[in-house]
Amino acid sequence: CAPKSPLMATSKPSLKSLLRKGDLLVAPGVFDGISTRLAEQVGFQALYMTGFGTVGSHLGVPDAGLASYRDMVERVRTLSALTSVPLICDGDTGFGGLLNVDHTVKGYEAAGAAAIQLEDQEFPKKCGHTPNRKVVPFEQAVAKIRVAAEARSSPDFLIIARTDARTA
Repeated sequence: CAPKSPLMATSKPSLKSLLRKGDLLVAPGVFDGISTRLAEQVGFQALYMTGFGTVGSHLGVPDAGLASYRDMVERVRTLSALTSVPLICDGDTGFGGLLNVDHTVKGYEAAGAAAIQLEDQEFPKKCGHTPNRKVVPFEQAVAKIRVAAEARSSPDFLIIARTDARTA
């Protein structure tokens, strides 16, 4: 089977349409071109671009806020172009304040993500697997999600809110 062109435009089902079916949807973590292609070849209907794996494979360092927006949005663009299924992408904290969240959501959507996951940690963030993480106040987390929802251009682009409040 010849690999498809990394820049080939494909019509992807929306993540929203897959979720509406009500079936279990498993989205394995992918972090580079090979893992993305393998996961799709195995038959997964959606993929999740993991921040930890993506930062580790790209920069060779832990996911501790060292990857920039530019680093991550380029990974979104690359991995999205390699798959014909929806790609859910880790957007960390949105890379700063509310203006950054707006910019991040618009960039990830334009790069081909089907959804962005945003977390409520303080910036700069720590890896979700490490202790002593700090979260922003609830009102700030809610404001971030509101800004994210308003920033998207399509209602099919989903916003996923993740909290570290239970383990911080």
